[in-house]
Amino acid sequence: MDDFKKYLLPKQIVSKKTHYYLNWVLQLYVFCKKDPGTQVLSNEISRYLSQLSKSQEEWQVQQARDAISLYMFFQRRKSVCGVKQKANPGLQWKVLADEMVRMLRLKHRSLSTEKTYLSWLRSFYQFIKGKSPDDLASSDVKDFLTYLAAERKVAHSTQNQAFNALLFFYRHIVEIDIEDLHEVIRAPRRRRLPVVLTPHEVGEMFKHMKGLNQLMARLIYGCGLRLRECLNLRIKDIDFNRRCLAVRAGKGDKDRQTLLPESLVKDLYDHIKSLWTLYDQDEHAHVAGVYLPHALHRKYPNAGKEWAWQWVFPSQSLSVDPRSKIVRQHHIHPSNLQRHIKWAAKRAGIVKRVTVHTLRHSFATHLLENGYDIRTIQELLGHSSLRTTMIYTHVAGKNLMGVKSPLDQL
Repeated sequence: MDDFKKYLLPKQIVSKKTHYYLNWVLQLYVFCKKDPGTQVLSNEISRYLSQLSKSQEEWQVQQARDAISLYMFFQRRKSVCGVKQKANPGLQWKVLADEMVRMLRLKHRSLSTEKTYLSWLRSFYQFIKGKSPDDLASSDVKDFLTYLAAERKVAHSTQNQAFNALLFFYRHIVEIDIEDLHEVIRAPRRRRLPVVLTPHEVGEMFKHMKGLNQLMARLIYGCGLRLRECLNLRIKDIDFNRRCLAVRAGKGDKDRQTLLPESLVKDLYDHIKSLWTLYDQDEHAHVAGVYLPHALHRKYPNAGKEWAWQWVFPSQSLSVDPRSKIVRQHHIHPSNLQRHIKWAAKRAGIVKRVTVHTLRHSFATHLLENGYDIRTIQELLGHSSLRTTMIYTHVAGKNLMGVKSPLDQL
């Protein structure tokens, strides 16, 4: 137990709870009538926790469960570090990583998802110290997730992202079932309120922007778009007659429709009209058509060269498609607008942490403050759950029930 204590204290894994964690583990061994450090079976742990629930509060039982899970993780890590791994498993991992890329593309996952999953796979490979894929077990994933929460102290969403990446790898590549996830130490779920600008602050920020960046920022704020949804817009997605805009394959691969602000119609129309020169140049230079989602390039071979499929915000230079390696026209890189938004917010004297996504938060909050119902806002934002949209009720200037502070009535 001294080794376990030395593991907990320097890293401040459980802060001031170290004494309690050690006590719960010692009580487990007393209950099982075993010496500390010896192997404890899952059914013995279950019986101990069941017995504990009869005399202790629920939070104490949960603390005991976390302590035991962390101790089992510590024991496994010690044994893994002491085992000599098979020689040169790196080639096996490279083959599996390539297979994972092929499977992700087969399932039409986005390029950003592909990069994220591969990044977590590399982190997992480093964590298990090059262990051969043939020796992988579900406990390796549980240990990695516990490590993220206990040692790296990642956010709940980050831990879930890592789990989704490894679940995909285990399920589709190495075909191993992950069981007993209740043993994993979970990162605490914390509710974070979004940063929201006032209408005045939005207007002041737009004054310090110009040209294409201002148009994109106004479109994101006016339509409630995510950055990627704005960049992925095609000519055919904008309906000037109906004053609406179609978002294709948004987050979660879902389509939706949102409004097109009247004040943007002329500027957006003039911008799209100006793109014809670039389109004509590419056509005369026999540039390959723009990227088409899924298998549309096989179903409609020439669709990528049609005007309707062109990007609304194309890059001024050609680039290599990271998947097909074909040189073609791509949309503007997201970092371009991200830099300009931060610069404009600073020039406008806004002390809040402003990102592109802040404009989407502000869109939802301002609609709520103007009296629009939460269901309508949910549809415009493309949220699957109303609970996600309800977060904006906590930052709206006027709450929905019209409650006034008793201080204002004095």
